[in-house]
Amino acid sequence: MTNFTGRHFINGSWTEGGETFQSDPVTGDPLTVHCGGKAEIDAAMKAAETAFETYGWTSREDRALFLEAIAEEIEARVDEITEIGMAETGLPEPRLKSVELPRTANQIRLFANHIRKGDYLDRRHDEALPDRKPMPRPDLRMMQRPLGPVGVFGASNFPLAFSTAGGDTASALAAGCPVVYKGHPGHPGTGELVAQAIAAAIEKTGMPKGVFGFVQSNTKEAGEALVTHPLTRAVGFTGSFGGGKALFDLAMSRDEPIPFFGELGSINPVFLFNDARTSRGAEIGSAWASSLTMGVGQFCTNPGVVVIEDGEGAEAFIEAARKTLEDVAAQPMLTGGVAEAYRRGVEKVAGVGSVKAHIQSSCDARHGTPALFEVTGAEWLGTSDLAQEVFGPAGIVVRAADASEVREIAQALHGQLTVTLQMDDSDADAAQPLLPILERKAGRILVNGFPTGVEVADAMVHGGPYPATTNFGATSVGTLAIRRFLRPVCYQNMPTALLPEDLRG
Repeated sequence: MTNFTGRHFINGSWTEGGETFQSDPVTGDPLTVHCGGKAEIDAAMKAAETAFETYGWTSREDRALFLEAIAEEIEARVDEITEIGMAETGLPEPRLKSVELPRTANQIRLFANHIRKGDYLDRRHDEALPDRKPMPRPDLRMMQRPLGPVGVFGASNFPLAFSTAGGDTASALAAGCPVVYKGHPGHPGTGELVAQAIAAAIEKTGMPKGVFGFVQSNTKEAGEALVTHPLTRAVGFTGSFGGGKALFDLAMSRDEPIPFFGELGSINPVFLFNDARTSRGAEIGSAWASSLTMGVGQFCTNPGVVVIEDGEGAEAFIEAARKTLEDVAAQPMLTGGVAEAYRRGVEKVAGVGSVKAHIQSSCDARHGTPALFEVTGAEWLGTSDLAQEVFGPAGIVVRAADASEVREIAQALHGQLTVTLQMDDSDADAAQPLLPILERKAGRILVNGFPTGVEVADAMVHGGPYPATTNFGATSVGTLAIRRFLRPVCYQNMPTALLPEDLRG
C-alpha cells in the first residue's frame, strides 16, 4: 500500500482536489482519499476531448500496443494490487491474483488482437457508377468511427475486471475513445494502483496525456457530473438498479442525450426440467447452492431463482441445496452498504407471508450468510417483490404446479442477463416451447452448468433486455463490447488523401 496517494489522475498528472474521505476496508487501516467533484470531472473531460483529437486517429497497431502495455503494467503490480484488493474487498487471494487479475489483463489483450484484425470496422465500399441511368452513383465508403470521450463507472463486485481497466475501459480505448473513470469508493486503493499502471503505459507508448482520467469520489456529484458533462459521448456503468436508473435518466434528459450502457441487475432464473429433476435432483441442488454462494453471491450472474415443476426429485433438490448452504460460514461482503442492502433484501423476501424459509440468513454490518426460501408458482406470480434481485447468497425455489405454470412464470420474467436450463436429453421436447419466450428475456441462455463465470470471448453476450441492462443490443463482455463506443460514418466522393487510413485503397 506504500504507493497509494489518494489522488486523482488528470491530464497526465496526479492531483489533489476536493475534501477527503476515509475508505472502509474489510481489514487494515482506512485510506485517506481525495473526493473529486464537478471541477475534477470537468478538467478530466476537457483533457480527454483534447486527447481525442489525436487518439481518435491513431493507428490500430498503436492502440493495440498501448493496450498491451497496460496489461503488462498491471501484471507487474500483481502482488501489490492483490494485497490491497484483499484488504479492501475481503475477496480471497486466489480470486484476485489467479482469476480476476489475469482475466483483466487477458481481456485487454483480447481487444488488442481484435482491433488488429480490423473486422470490427465493418468497412464497406460502393464504387462510383458515373454512367448509371437515370442517375450516377457517387463513391461511397463507410466504416465505424469512435464516438469521443467515454465515462466509466467502476463496479463494487469486480475491483479489477469491471473497474479501472475493466471491460468498459478496455473496449473504449480499443475503439479510439479516451476514458474518464469515476473510481469506486469501495476499493479506492485497488483502483488507484491500476490507474498507476495505465499512467505508466501512457508514458511508455507516448499516448496523449488526457487519454485516461481517474477521479476518486464517494459522492453523487462526480457521477452526475460525468454523465451530464457536454463532452461525454457515452457512459459504461455496472451497479445497482437504483443508482443506474438515476444516471440513465440523467443521460436521457440531457439537451443532447447520450448512450448509457448500464448493467443494473438480474435474478438469472434456472429452469429445472422433469427428467433431470427425477434423475439428478439432489446433484443439481447441491451444485446450484455452490454457485449461489460463490463470491458470497456477489455476482451479477448469480442464479437467485430456480423454477421447478412439483414432482419426484423436487424434495431431494431442496434438501441437497439446504444441506450445502448450511455448511457455508459467514463471509465478508464487499462493502458495508452491500451487506446492509443484502440484509434488507432477505428480510423483504422473508416478510412475504406465503414464503417458506428453509434457511434464514443472519448477517452483521459486513458479513453475510446464505438464505433459502420456497414459494409456489401461484404465489410467485402474485408477488412482484419476489422477482427483484437480492444481491448476495440468497436463493428462492419456485415450485410450479405443472408445465403450464412454468410457461406462465417464464412469460412473466423481466429482462435477465442469463437463463439456465437444467435438463436431460429426454427433456428437449419440454424445453423447446420455452425457448421463443426465453430468447426475448435474456442475453445468454445456457444448458446445464451455471451462469456464474462469464467467458471472455467473441461470442459472449453479457447483457439483456431491461431492467437487466439499459440497452438490449449491447454486451459489456466479449469483443462485441467495442461496438458500444463506435458509430458508422459514410464518406462520399472523399479524396483518398482525406480518408481515414483504414478506408484507403
